[in-house]
Amino acid sequence: MSQHATSQLVKPHGADQLRPLLLEGAARDAELKKASGLPKIPLSSREAGDLIMLGIGGFTPLQGFMGAADWKSVCDHMQLTDGLFWPIPITLSCTSDQAAQLTPGVEIALVDPRSDQIMATMTVTETYTIDKAHECEQVFRTTDEGHPGVRMVTDQGDVNIAGPVRVLSEGDFAERFPDIYMTPAETRKVFEDNGWSTVAAFQTRNPMHRSHEHLAKTAIEVCDGVLIHSLLGQLKPGDIPADVRSRAIDELIDNYFVKNTVVHAGYPLDMRYAGPREALLHALFRQNYGCSHLIVGRDHAGVADFYGPFDAHKIFDEIPEDALLTQPLKMDWTFWCHRCEDIVSERTCPHGNDERLFLSGSKLRKMLSEGDEVPLQFSRTEVLAVLRDYYASLADEDKVEVKLQGHSAR
Repeated sequence: MSQHATSQLVKPHGADQLRPLLLEGAARDAELKKASGLPKIPLSSREAGDLIMLGIGGFTPLQGFMGAADWKSVCDHMQLTDGLFWPIPITLSCTSDQAAQLTPGVEIALVDPRSDQIMATMTVTETYTIDKAHECEQVFRTTDEGHPGVRMVTDQGDVNIAGPVRVLSEGDFAERFPDIYMTPAETRKVFEDNGWSTVAAFQTRNPMHRSHEHLAKTAIEVCDGVLIHSLLGQLKPGDIPADVRSRAIDELIDNYFVKNTVVHAGYPLDMRYAGPREALLHALFRQNYGCSHLIVGRDHAGVADFYGPFDAHKIFDEIPEDALLTQPLKMDWTFWCHRCEDIVSERTCPHGNDERLFLSGSKLRKMLSEGDEVPLQFSRTEVLAVLRDYYASLADEDKVEVKLQGHSAR
């Protein structure tokens, strides 16, 4: 089926069809050969994830890393200079010494320093410095270095490099996660093969507990299906690794969801923990993956107490109506009520807090790391079995780290 000609799915963001920048075959071989002789710029983990998203079309219609004018426009107005909605800068940094060797028109190779693999080539259009505090204040609403996203920006190089990229690698995501790593073209094909036109994305960086299950099933009631979309990039210390999380989610899907109502896939980004702005970015690239809706729950993409519990709901009301095709499914805070004997919300449960069991990923991690009994109303037994095996495998010092970090994200 030709996606752009006959698909009933939402169109990609700002384009009629996906615009992946990943080279293949002879073109890739030739570019790799050329890249071996180019000046090399190392990528951070966050930059490598962004590059792969450019490669697979997840950041359609971007053609590379943003220049100074787009950086400022995105920070201040959540749009590119051409008016296209974009909520978070997609940038590449380097040191001042490296930047001194770069002039417009120079070609460089972008390298993963962990593997020394050449990930892409890039034609430099400009180098520029930024006000890092300004970016943090605009994107994260804070300059507090206790915020992991703020540290990500403050730790990056002093100079940004802009220009189009030719992507040569998807890293090792396909090898590490062969069952769930999928490109936007691949998820769109699965949705089309299933006959879906409306798809809700469920963003997760945690194993799914009963509240998450409730949100996904609620979305299935109003959409053709749900994409449970697992972040596969780097998290902060104390979060549960992607391979463990994926096994736990698969157990939940296999045992508690109707067949062919759920697609479980993974994507290659690191978390930015940007709260409301990241919720908008999540909706934007889910549009490229073919999703008509994004489930937005309590403290979406938040960390600690940097954002209000429903700030990510409110921000969708603050952007232009035509900014995104993918729309939010705003979900209230859900919990188990002993009187209702069900997962409910403030809108559906009349009982007081003494009847309620409040669920969160951080609370679950804390209970597991301390060896506490987890109530069955909190998580499914099959999911708990996977997570208990993981915590049992941790060295004692790792368990201490999990305990210390477990309270700082939901």
